[in-house]
Amino acid sequence: MEIKEYIRQNPYPGRGIFVGLCEDGSQAVLAYFITGRSENSKNRVLVSDGDGAITKAFDESKVSDPSLIFYSPVRVFNGRTVISNGDQTDTIVSFLEQGKTFDEALQTREEEPDAPHYTPRISAIVDTKDKLSCRFSILRREDGETVREFTEYNEFEEGFGRLLHTYAGDGSPLPSFTGEPKLLCFSGKKIVSDLWEELGKDRRVALWVRTVDLATGATETTIRNRYEEGNA
Repeated sequence: MEIKEYIRQNPYPGRGIFVGLCEDGSQAVLAYFITGRSENSKNRVLVSDGDGAITKAFDESKVSDPSLIFYSPVRVFNGRTVISNGDQTDTIVSFLEQGKTFDEALQTREEEPDAPHYTPRISAIVDTKDKLSCRFSILRREDGETVREFTEYNEFEEGFGRLLHTYAGDGSPLPSFTGEPKLLCFSGKKIVSDLWEELGKDRRVALWVRTVDLATGATETTIRNRYEEGNA
């Protein structure tokens, strides 16, 4: 299934991480998106922060609850890219700086404390040196306990990637994503427009996409925000 079709079928995917290999195998494609329902959730933008990204308020006067919505979704450490939907990005990088692992970092974290939804914490660590490899994690609540699941991909087929997102759809409470990150095909040239269009005007908040040349390490980053002119 194409990524745009998959997202089109989900009325509310929440936040998502996508990692894929472009059609000719020369570039990795990394993406992070935010969708929202409440005004507080929609009142934010993604901005570049060095070689990473952070979320900020679009209108500071309208912030009703800063917890869980402001964080660094993307950081780069020793050539590896860490992507997550919360402040666990900082936990992961802190552990890596101590010589510890991605898994060890996430053993110290749980799902978000936003009852009754208990939004999953989703994370990925991506290596783009010579070839693309990635390890994903989802921390979700099940039967009153935290379930920690990890999946690793050391081979990617050209034109395909994996998508991990927080919600399986809309509802109250919101249903958590379950299972392995979805295997989806995509167009490297159209990934930004495909994602932005299918996330929908009503729910899309922000999108970050980076291509990485696997031979040279050269990167190109695109950010879209709902409050940018022409994108709202």
